[in-house]
Amino acid sequence: MFYQIIKPRVGETDALGHINNTVIPQWFEGGRNPIFRLFSPEFNLNLSQWGLTLAKSTIEFHLPLLFDYDVEIKTYISRIGTSSLDVYQEAWQNGVKHVSGTAVMVHFDFITRESRPISNMFKQKLHMHFCNSIPETYY
Repeated sequence: MFYQIIKPRVGETDALGHINNTVIPQWFEGGRNPIFRLFSPEFNLNLSQWGLTLAKSTIEFHLPLLFDYDVEIKTYISRIGTSSLDVYQEAWQNGVKHVSGTAVMVHFDFITRESRPISNMFKQKLHMHFCNSIPETYY
Protein backbone atom coordinates (compact mmCIF):
# COMPACT_ATOMS: atom_id res chain seq x y z
CA MET A 1 0.00 0.00 0.00
CA PHE A 2 1.08 3.55 -0.70
CA TYR A 3 0.01 6.20 1.79
CA GLN A 4 -0.25 9.98 1.58
CA ILE A 5 -1.65 12.71 3.88
CA ILE A 6 -3.50 15.62 2.26
CA LYS A 7 -4.18 18.87 4.09
CA PRO A 8 -7.27 20.33 2.38
CA ARG A 9 -7.04 23.94 1.24
CA VAL A 10 -9.83 26.52 1.38
CA GLY A 11 -9.94 26.69 -2.43
CA GLU A 12 -10.77 22.97 -2.58
CA THR A 13 -14.08 23.41 -0.75
CA ASP A 14 -17.59 24.18 -1.90
CA ALA A 15 -20.15 26.49 -0.28
CA LEU A 16 -21.03 23.83 2.31
CA GLY A 17 -17.45 23.36 3.48
CA HIS A 18 -17.19 19.98 1.72
CA ILE A 19 -14.21 19.09 -0.44
CA ASN A 20 -15.37 19.64 -4.02
CA ASN A 21 -15.95 16.42 -5.96
CA THR A 22 -13.59 17.57 -8.72
CA VAL A 23 -10.67 17.61 -6.27
CA ILE A 24 -10.74 13.89 -5.44
CA PRO A 25 -9.53 12.69 -8.88
CA GLN A 26 -6.56 15.04 -8.55
CA TRP A 27 -5.72 13.72 -5.07
CA PHE A 28 -6.05 10.13 -6.31
CA GLU A 29 -3.76 10.87 -9.25
CA GLY A 30 -1.18 12.25 -6.81
CA GLY A 31 -1.54 9.05 -4.81
CA ARG A 32 -0.56 7.09 -7.94
CA ASN A 33 2.78 8.92 -8.27
CA PRO A 34 4.73 6.07 -6.61
CA ILE A 35 3.32 3.68 -9.23
CA PHE A 36 4.38 6.05 -12.02
CA ARG A 37 7.86 6.07 -10.45
CA LEU A 38 8.01 2.26 -10.60
CA PHE A 39 7.59 2.43 -14.37
CA SER A 40 9.59 5.63 -14.87
CA PRO A 41 12.17 5.86 -12.02
CA GLU A 42 13.54 9.17 -13.33
CA PHE A 43 9.95 10.53 -13.19
CA ASN A 44 10.73 12.07 -16.57
CA LEU A 45 7.71 13.27 -18.54
CA ASN A 46 9.40 12.31 -21.80
CA LEU A 47 7.28 10.33 -24.28
CA SER A 48 10.05 7.77 -24.76
CA GLN A 49 10.38 7.15 -21.02
CA TRP A 50 6.87 7.47 -19.58
CA GLY A 51 5.20 4.07 -19.30
CA LEU A 52 1.61 4.39 -18.06
CA THR A 53 -1.63 5.94 -19.24
CA LEU A 54 -5.05 6.14 -17.65
CA ALA A 55 -7.72 4.09 -19.45
CA LYS A 56 -10.62 4.37 -16.99
CA SER A 57 -11.36 5.89 -13.62
CA THR A 58 -14.34 5.40 -11.32
CA ILE A 59 -15.01 7.16 -8.03
CA GLU A 60 -17.63 6.43 -5.40
CA PHE A 61 -18.52 9.04 -2.80
CA HIS A 62 -19.66 7.47 0.48
CA LEU A 63 -19.52 10.53 2.76
CA PRO A 64 -18.51 14.15 2.20
CA LEU A 65 -14.92 15.06 3.03
CA LEU A 66 -14.69 18.19 5.15
CA PHE A 67 -12.30 21.11 5.29
CA ASP A 68 -9.88 21.45 8.24
CA TYR A 69 -9.32 17.71 8.72
CA ASP A 70 -6.44 15.78 7.17
CA VAL A 71 -7.31 13.26 4.45
CA GLU A 72 -5.45 9.96 4.16
CA ILE A 73 -5.09 8.62 0.62
CA LYS A 74 -4.46 4.86 0.54
CA THR A 75 -3.41 3.34 -2.77
CA TYR A 76 -3.31 -0.38 -3.57
CA ILE A 77 -2.88 -2.58 -6.61
CA SER A 78 -6.03 -4.69 -6.99
CA ARG A 79 -5.40 -6.42 -10.34
CA ILE A 80 -2.37 -7.08 -12.52
CA GLY A 81 -3.05 -8.14 -16.09
CA THR A 82 -0.91 -8.70 -19.16
CA SER A 83 -0.57 -5.01 -20.06
CA SER A 84 -2.81 -3.23 -17.56
CA LEU A 85 -3.38 -2.96 -13.84
CA ASP A 86 -6.12 -1.72 -11.54
CA VAL A 87 -5.23 0.79 -8.85
CA TYR A 88 -7.73 0.86 -5.99
CA GLN A 89 -7.73 3.98 -3.81
CA GLU A 90 -9.48 5.24 -0.72
CA ALA A 91 -9.77 8.64 0.97
CA TRP A 92 -10.14 8.46 4.74
CA GLN A 93 -10.90 11.20 7.23
CA ASN A 94 -10.95 10.79 11.01
CA GLY A 95 -10.65 7.01 10.69
CA VAL A 96 -13.63 6.66 8.31
CA LYS A 97 -13.53 5.84 4.58
CA HIS A 98 -15.27 8.65 2.68
CA VAL A 99 -14.35 7.98 -0.97
CA SER A 100 -13.12 4.99 -2.97
CA GLY A 101 -12.21 4.49 -6.59
CA THR A 102 -10.39 2.42 -9.16
CA ALA A 103 -8.13 3.54 -11.98
CA VAL A 104 -7.29 1.21 -14.84
CA MET A 105 -3.74 1.97 -15.95
CA VAL A 106 -2.25 0.63 -19.19
CA HIS A 107 1.47 0.03 -19.72
CA PHE A 108 1.81 2.08 -22.88
CA ASP A 109 4.45 3.02 -25.44
CA PHE A 110 3.71 6.62 -26.41
CA ILE A 111 5.99 6.48 -29.47
CA THR A 112 4.36 3.43 -31.12
CA ARG A 113 0.99 4.22 -29.48
CA GLU A 114 0.55 0.60 -28.41
CA SER A 115 0.15 -1.18 -25.11
CA ARG A 116 3.09 -3.23 -23.86
CA PRO A 117 3.14 -6.31 -21.65
CA ILE A 118 4.08 -5.66 -18.04
CA SER A 119 7.35 -7.47 -17.32
CA ASN A 120 7.63 -10.03 -14.54
CA MET A 121 10.02 -7.69 -12.73
CA PHE A 122 7.37 -4.95 -12.63
CA LYS A 123 4.68 -7.45 -11.67
CA GLN A 124 6.78 -8.48 -8.65
CA LYS A 125 7.20 -4.83 -7.64
CA LEU A 126 3.47 -4.20 -8.06
CA HIS A 127 2.54 -7.35 -6.13
CA MET A 128 4.21 -5.90 -3.02
CA HIS A 129 1.31 -3.40 -2.92
CA PHE A 130 -1.43 -5.86 -3.80
CA CYS A 131 -4.75 -5.85 -1.96
CA ASN A 132 -6.61 -9.15 -2.26
CA SER A 133 -9.94 -8.05 -0.83
CA ILE A 134 -11.61 -4.82 -1.85
CA PRO A 135 -14.48 -4.07 0.55
CA GLU A 136 -18.00 -3.83 -0.81
CA THR A 137 -19.20 -0.30 -1.44
CA TYR A 138 -21.78 1.19 0.85
CA TYR A 139 -24.05 4.21 0.99
